[in-house]
Amino acid sequence: MPEDRHRAIQETPTIGRTPDLPAPPAYGQRSVAEVLTSAAASLGVEGFTNTLGLPDASRVCVVLADGLGRNLLKQKAAHTPFLRSVMQAGQGEIPVWLDSAFPSTTAAALSSFGTGLPPGQHGMVGYDVLDPDQDKVVNLLGNWDPGVDPPTWQPFPTVFEQIAEQVDVSTVSLSQFDGSPMTRAALRGGRFISGITAHARTAAAAEAMAASGPSLMYFYVNELDKAGHRHGCRSEQWEHQLEELDSTVKRLNSTLPAGTTIVLTADHGMLDVPESQRIDFSTDPGLVDGVRHTAGEPRMVHLYLEEADLEAGAGAAKRLLTAWKARFGDRVWAFTRQEAVAGGLFGDVRPAVAGRIGDVMIAARDAVALYDGRRMRPTAMEVVGQHGSLTKAEREVPLLCFTAEGRNRRRG
Repeated sequence: MPEDRHRAIQETPTIGRTPDLPAPPAYGQRSVAEVLTSAAASLGVEGFTNTLGLPDASRVCVVLADGLGRNLLKQKAAHTPFLRSVMQAGQGEIPVWLDSAFPSTTAAALSSFGTGLPPGQHGMVGYDVLDPDQDKVVNLLGNWDPGVDPPTWQPFPTVFEQIAEQVDVSTVSLSQFDGSPMTRAALRGGRFISGITAHARTAAAAEAMAASGPSLMYFYVNELDKAGHRHGCRSEQWEHQLEELDSTVKRLNSTLPAGTTIVLTADHGMLDVPESQRIDFSTDPGLVDGVRHTAGEPRMVHLYLEEADLEAGAGAAKRLLTAWKARFGDRVWAFTRQEAVAGGLFGDVRPAVAGRIGDVMIAARDAVALYDGRRMRPTAMEVVGQHGSLTKAEREVPLLCFTAEGRNRRRG
């Protein structure tokens, strides 16, 4: 069965590119994939290009705030006095925002961040996707399938692995991510430093970076994303976590060695979806007719066709696209794998990755979330803040760059 599916994928004719499909992420120019590669180049490591124009340094600390969209940071500037002072100071020619990967979800974006590659190469093309070899949907974030080996699924060396012999590499994060399948797939390499609280993690970061010699640190913050999913990114709880992030970066500014480059960015943004717009599409037979598997996330759904329909050619995909467009109209972008590849959404796609991508994809354009109630837990529809699609709120993330002032001086 898997062999038949691989053959059908190659033989399915290309349907013309969707005219209104948004521009793809700026892979290789201004995306999350350029952060660590530019940091490595700024440290003087050969073989990397400083695409983002980061300043030359002997130490770089990259803070990644999961779920921090560019627009949200601007709109909530009253809650971030320190980060606001950084933004007001300016950063010259360094871009102030980046594109997330596509889909704009943690598995895809953190993998691009960790490898410097687009999803079509590293293969982490969604929250959960089809594994053609097993003919089953597998999760790529926190619940990996035992039949999927992370370093085999994502076989390329990470930036950390490539530079570890020349630069001290460390990750500061929560202990549950140490050696997790996601870490092994996309962020492997270097030392792992854990801390339960934000204070503990900043203290550990300062101690680790105090050593002499060039160093690159990845400092991960996940509390903002968790608050957004549970309460929404317009909630008091989300604003509180944004204030905590501001305090965390301010502490890093004052405790890391003076002259350290601090970079703040994110993997994706977020928007709130009202309960009335969290829709179980599986109750409409026309939206799942001929669909063998569904995967992805509620704002970027992968639909995989039955083998017989794949072998019949483009007709089944066209019928499915027509049904989705009739139901949701301009509320979604509906397109095929071939259109996504032609449009550059995943970057260059290697053959081993193509079968993981849906034959048809549905990306939300407005505040709607689309669930397959047949395979989702009921609690999944309680999620408020969501992401995964191509809207600016989800795909645009901030890039702030400044130089740490060190223990004896304070800023803001």
